[in-house]
Amino acid sequence: MSNPRRSPVPRSAMVLAAGLGTRMRPLTDTVPKPLVPVHGKPLINHVLDRLAAVDVETAVVNVHYFADQIEQHLKPRRVPKIVISDEREAVLGTGGGVAKALPLLGPAPFFHVNSDTLWIDGVKSNLQCLAKAFKVKSMDGLLLLAPTTGSVGYAGPGDFAMAPDGKLRRRQEREVVPFVYAGVAILSPALFKDAPAGAFTLTRLFDRAIEQGRLFGLRLDGVWMHIGTLEAVAAAEAAILTSAA
Repeated sequence: MSNPRRSPVPRSAMVLAAGLGTRMRPLTDTVPKPLVPVHGKPLINHVLDRLAAVDVETAVVNVHYFADQIEQHLKPRRVPKIVISDEREAVLGTGGGVAKALPLLGPAPFFHVNSDTLWIDGVKSNLQCLAKAFKVKSMDGLLLLAPTTGSVGYAGPGDFAMAPDGKLRRRQEREVVPFVYAGVAILSPALFKDAPAGAFTLTRLFDRAIEQGRLFGLRLDGVWMHIGTLEAVAAAEAAILTSAA
């Protein structure tokens, strides 16, 4: 018998694809970051293929920068089904973009994935592991966290410290913490209760959930690749080739 406190694998996903990709200029002066190829495939295709592999049925993709290019690229896609959340008039940020798309995502918890995130699974699918670990009763969000050491292309101080029970604490100023947010999560619509109107960052809601003891983390099994610069693309491609050898 399944555990009623755990959610099944979400059937919908929010894929963030509206960003400007400024750190990857001049390449992103003509191409949106989600369409930058890594190992012969646009970044957003890597993400959508991962979602398809765990039977996600609908991916809501928000668009703003070079929106027409992204829409045209996604038109032939059938699995998962693509639904566009149009932010052409004004980019709404990582939080506002999801809040706008909530009616398209439905009432159940959903995958939340940055279109430029890239990872190599270990023994198990990280998306399946997230779904197995997500507890509807006690969590508003479960974030996939990569160790700061060993992640490809990342040299920052981290984002979160994680307690033994998975509860998260945000990094304080001048502090170094072990984990960086990998850009993949399962979020409950409850996280967005009383969310502000217009543009805002998801960080605001994460901080509120931390205060309420309802934001948790799960350590990524495998290798996470931070695609922040053009140099990072080459590093990611090398890591993918190594893992396939």
